[in-house]
Amino acid sequence: MSKRCYYETLEVDRSVSGEALKSAYRKLAMKFHPDRNPGDHTAEIKFKEINEAYDVLKDEQKRAAYDRFGHAAFEGGQGAAWGAAGARAGNPFGDFAGTFSEVFEDFFGEMMGGRRTRRQNRGQDLRYNLEITLEEAFSGRTAEIRVPTAVACDACSGSGVEPGHSAETCPTCGGHGKVRATQGFFTIERTCSSCRGAGRIIRHPCRACRGAGLVQKERTLNVDVPPGVEEGTRIRLSNEGAAGVNGGPPGDLYIFLSIAEHPLFQRDGHDLHCRAPVSFVTAALGGSIEVPTLDGGRAKVTIPEGTQPGRQFRLKGKGMPVLRSAQKGDLYVEMAVETPVKLSRRQKELLREFEAESQAGTHPEAEGFLSRLKEFWAGAEK
Repeated sequence: MSKRCYYETLEVDRSVSGEALKSAYRKLAMKFHPDRNPGDHTAEIKFKEINEAYDVLKDEQKRAAYDRFGHAAFEGGQGAAWGAAGARAGNPFGDFAGTFSEVFEDFFGEMMGGRRTRRQNRGQDLRYNLEITLEEAFSGRTAEIRVPTAVACDACSGSGVEPGHSAETCPTCGGHGKVRATQGFFTIERTCSSCRGAGRIIRHPCRACRGAGLVQKERTLNVDVPPGVEEGTRIRLSNEGAAGVNGGPPGDLYIFLSIAEHPLFQRDGHDLHCRAPVSFVTAALGGSIEVPTLDGGRAKVTIPEGTQPGRQFRLKGKGMPVLRSAQKGDLYVEMAVETPVKLSRRQKELLREFEAESQAGTHPEAEGFLSRLKEFWAGAEK
């Protein structure tokens, strides 16, 4: 029975890179590993096939020979040259023990304690929510925050051992934090159950921290908030998180920013929007108004005759600064034409006179609406 192409076995193209080849192998090895498929003879055969294929294709010289001669490159005399070490040892998988060990920790490391131990030693990352004003987001600020966190115990310098005593090397793992067990043709590493991966045993724990090496404490930090930050911006302070266990490195502190609602301005990305009320006289006859800018200044807006409600005027460069850039957004001022209230008798008379003097074109929007309304009704009657 002819062998299946090694590239097909690993479900990759012939042009696959070494890194992609390794990734494909790890995925398939995880899927068909005997420990995950107990009693499945088909999975066991598939597992052997993918390891045989990867053992050849991971080596540049073997891969070149396979690309040129196919399986014949490893049969008979040539096979002895490429796989002598594995064959002489009676290993049915050739050099699989070395092959599998290269990627073993990549996907079993966390389960067996290899990588998980290192992560446990590193301190926890912390989150702090900081609310700032829109003005502070515009100009930037240095904020002082108080963060409750775990820090190294001063009494034992973070060792967890009572002063005057010392920790003992774990007799089970010899201080490695991991123990090995051989299963078939490969070795499995597990976190040591005696010391829980620490590599040492504390007989006399520190009374101040109860052997943890850490105590809870509130720290004061200064956070530089740059101009132009937006809602949800995250600022990372390296090594300002919780202290690590057993001398491990501290975690990081992440500052999440929120921006308080402003009474005058609404933000849209780098632009600002402001609603400015104007009298209907100014909107009709034209004029000018002053509007505020977020930097505390003032800007003049010229209003032409016949300005309608909702019209926007753009003030270039008066918006929010772009983060880490010299650019700025724009400020859009929306006209809110105000209808007067609490009119005097004389004002009402003047408005009636004004209405009587109105002619075609005085109210173009209303006239256009009435025209469309007549067409609609005429169509409905037909």
